[in-house]
Amino acid sequence: MAEALLVLEDGRTFRGEPFGAEGETFGEAVFSTGMSGYQETLTDPSYHRQVVVMTAPHVGNTGMNDEDPESSRIWVAGYVVRDPARVPSSWRSRRSLDDALRDQGVVGISGVDTRALTRHLRERGAMRVGISTVETDPAALLARVKESAEMTGLELADEVTTSEPYVVPAVGEKRFTVAAVDLGIKSNTPRMMSERGIEVHVLPAVSTIDDVLAVQPDGLFFSNGPGDPAATTHQIELLEAALQRGIPYFGICFGNQLFGRALGFGTYKLKYGHRGINQPVMDRTTGRVEVTAHNHGFAVDAPLDRPTTTPYGEASVSHICLNDNVVEGLELRDADGNLKSFSVQYHPEAAAGPHDAAYLFDRFCELMGDKA
Repeated sequence: MAEALLVLEDGRTFRGEPFGAEGETFGEAVFSTGMSGYQETLTDPSYHRQVVVMTAPHVGNTGMNDEDPESSRIWVAGYVVRDPARVPSSWRSRRSLDDALRDQGVVGISGVDTRALTRHLRERGAMRVGISTVETDPAALLARVKESAEMTGLELADEVTTSEPYVVPAVGEKRFTVAAVDLGIKSNTPRMMSERGIEVHVLPAVSTIDDVLAVQPDGLFFSNGPGDPAATTHQIELLEAALQRGIPYFGICFGNQLFGRALGFGTYKLKYGHRGINQPVMDRTTGRVEVTAHNHGFAVDAPLDRPTTTPYGEASVSHICLNDNVVEGLELRDADGNLKSFSVQYHPEAAAGPHDAAYLFDRFCELMGDKA
C-alpha cells in the first residue's frame, strides 16, 4: 500500500496513506475542531497556505456537493484526516471528498493519529509542515519544510481576492448599498447582506477610497482573509480614509484585525489560533454568549478594561472569547456614545453554522439606518 509522510518543522513525524492528490505540499499546520462543515472549511480562502488537521475522526461521509462551497475552489494547502469515509452517503453529494481533493491538486494524508497531532500543536504551537507522497526520508522532507515560508509577515489577501468588482443585488426592496472589500470573502457573507435588502458591491483588495466612494455606499465592509495583519498597509489606509469621512464600517475576522490596526492597536500571533464552529464568545454590550465559527491565527492587542481614545472616537472591546479572553470584537463610538463602526473576529455568516451571530448583520443595517 502506498504511503504518505507528514513532517512538522520541529521534526515530529507521522506516516499514513495518501488522501487526495499525489505530490508534496507545505504550509502552516493548524487544527479545526468542527465536527461538520468540512466542505465550507476547505473552500474558505482564509485557509490559504495552511495545512488543516481535522480533529473529527471521521471525515467525508456526506461527500462534496455543488451548493455549499464558500468560494470557487479549495484553498487549503493540505489536508489531514484520521478516518476518511470509504463511500459518501448523501443525496446532495456529487463526488467524494478524495476525488475533489485529487481533482484540485490538494495533497493530503489519512490514517494519521490526529489526536496526537492536535495535542502536539496545542503544546508546541502552529508551525510549518510538509506532506509528501513521493518522499520517504523524513530528514529530507524536514529540510524542505524549514525552507518554506512562515505565516508571520505574509500579505496574502491579494492572492485570494476577486480580480474584478461584482454586485450581489438586494433581495426584495433595496435598503442600503455596501462596498465590501474582498480580502478572502466567503460567498455566504454577501448573501446574508442581500437578504436584508443590501446591494453589495464586492471590490478587489487593491481598491482605493475613490473606488469605494464611486459606489456611493451607505457602509463599508471588510471580509475575512488569510495572512498577517501586521504585513498589511494598503487596506488600513483605505479604512482610515473611510473612518475620517464617517462611513459606517463592519469588519469580520481579518477585517477585525485591520480595524484594530486602523484604530492604533497592535496585533499578535496566537499560539495555535481558534478554528472550528464551536467557540464560545460573549457580546459584552448585551452579556449574551454565542457559539461561533472561527478561523484565525492572529488577534488584536486591545485593553479589555477601558476604552481607548482614537482620532475617530472612543474604541473599546465589544466581544471576548470565553476560552482565553482573546479580543473577539471592537466597537467605535462618538462623544455621545453612539455606535459608529464595529467588527468581530469570528464569522457571523457561519457557513456551516452556527447562526447565533447573524444578528450582527442586523446591527450593521441599524447602524447605516441611523447614519442616514
